[in-house]
Amino acid sequence: MTLPSPVRQLPDEAPLAMPIQRLDGAPPGSIEVKTQPHGMAVKRLLLIALTAVIGLAASSELRFSFSRDGLDVIEVALLVFFVPLFTWIAFGFVSSTIGFLKLISGEHPGFTAIPSPAQSLTKRTAVLMPVYNESVEEVFARVRAMTKSIAKAGGAPWIDFFVLSDSNELSGRRELAAWQELAAEAPVNVYYRRREKNIARKPGNIAEWVRRFGGAYECMLVLDADSMMSGDAIVGMASIMEERPSIGLLQTVPMIINAHTLFQRWMQFASEAYGPIASAGLLWWSGSESNFWGHNAIVRTRAFAESCGLPELPGDGPFGGHILSHDMLESALLRRRGWAVHMVMIGGSYEEFPPTVVDMAIRDRRWMQGNLQHLRLLGTSGLTWTSRLHLLIGASAYLTSPGWLLLLLVTIGQAAGATSVGTGFVGAAPPSVLWLTITLLFGPKIMGLVWMLAEPARRKAFGGTATILRSVAVEVPLAMLFAPITMVTQTKALLGLLFGISAGWSTQAREARRISVREIIPDLREHLALGVLFAATAYFDPVTAIWLSPLTLGLLTSPWFISLTSRSPRTPEHHSTRLFKVPPPAIDTETSAQPASGTDALGDVDARSHT
Repeated sequence: MTLPSPVRQLPDEAPLAMPIQRLDGAPPGSIEVKTQPHGMAVKRLLLIALTAVIGLAASSELRFSFSRDGLDVIEVALLVFFVPLFTWIAFGFVSSTIGFLKLISGEHPGFTAIPSPAQSLTKRTAVLMPVYNESVEEVFARVRAMTKSIAKAGGAPWIDFFVLSDSNELSGRRELAAWQELAAEAPVNVYYRRREKNIARKPGNIAEWVRRFGGAYECMLVLDADSMMSGDAIVGMASIMEERPSIGLLQTVPMIINAHTLFQRWMQFASEAYGPIASAGLLWWSGSESNFWGHNAIVRTRAFAESCGLPELPGDGPFGGHILSHDMLESALLRRRGWAVHMVMIGGSYEEFPPTVVDMAIRDRRWMQGNLQHLRLLGTSGLTWTSRLHLLIGASAYLTSPGWLLLLLVTIGQAAGATSVGTGFVGAAPPSVLWLTITLLFGPKIMGLVWMLAEPARRKAFGGTATILRSVAVEVPLAMLFAPITMVTQTKALLGLLFGISAGWSTQAREARRISVREIIPDLREHLALGVLFAATAYFDPVTAIWLSPLTLGLLTSPWFISLTSRSPRTPEHHSTRLFKVPPPAIDTETSAQPASGTDALGDVDARSHT
């Protein structure tokens, strides 16, 4: 009887130099390839011009209205806050509108299947899944699923899978046992490595792999612990990288899976309904200078090694030290060297979403700290202005919440000091400005509704016209109630960071849990107090109070909102079929209940199409 040979925990090392990059001084030389699509300058000029026209029109109307009796200090402060905030939402609206026009006209196909000609592969690709004290059963269920799907797509001879652990010793022992069981039967080489010292978090984890093993692989496909990708998508992306040697990075737009709680199902519907419009617009103006989100993306290994060795930022935390939101800088550094960075809307790419508002806020705080570090990186030498714009957008996304709050507080202060009712900001602002603001905020949702209803197959995938209309009718009020909660939560997080309280690095909660009202109220004192302040404006300016009423309601009901949206049905069969129905994934993505059965189903998947 011949015993099977033991599986190897790691392949032979193939070192690849990954020098630390300088962010100042003379930038490194660029590669000699043409990576800029035609017409991008015109597209970006059009985007900026349309945004500027909308922003200037609204701010000019407001300034003229204020100037009738002379500008006072408060009105100047209102304009200072209003102009950049309004321009921010105008930019998003214009980008989404362009994406909508591309989708509705058929010029952009939306999410489509990707060809996966495994026979065209000639170079090796590594799939990397960094983990940090995650559920061992769920992680290796995903690995099992993806390896079977890769083999079915024909990629087994060319694709290896690495689980790169930064977990503690106890979790590491369980991971090693799970790896041994999986690696012995997997149709793809599966390797496991745990670092004793998890230096520099995820980017340090990836960099350590590059320096030890990167020389053996043309590309690396980077995942998160909650990522899932079909074999067709993985093999197809590897094929594209071989066909297009100028591409340094190819980022997918992952869809949400395993949505159990009301919050997750709502977010899943919103991403499926409105996300394609935003993504198509982003692709339109980004071109070969797109972004990296750190996961569900394939990267050319040597390009990454020569371009993306990250230095530490000078100074102490929270804004010094290791660069947290490394992905956006890495895409900018790749582009600095001349590599094309593209985003693609393909099927077969998935990720999970935090189960509750609380868990999302915890993750958001970590992202905020990393994105605000980008303000220090705007002056990095050699970056393209589009890369700088991406960094600025990422940082300013977390500055708009305190900006809106300050604008609202100044508005209330102006209303309180006004000599007559209705002469505050809302009363003095021209109706055209107020209604234009509403149009910019809700326009993308209307476009998403039109897009869902435009084709019979898409309508059916979302549950039919009646289900779509009901879902949007519930989603819009939920979004309105959620907006002020996010505004205050992000403002609190920003103040904490400014006082030197770092977000830290903790394992992300992925399992659903019910949050009681009593449990959450102590964390919402500021929300409730601000809600009372907004409600009190009714005593001296009912007009302003009416306009603030959606925010007031969202803040005063925040404990019940968070508790209600944390609920999940006892079994998947209890999911409501009347709300938030989305096109089903082509794979069984459930890994928590029955990992084995879920993984078997992935082997039969074709890459998902949304159309």
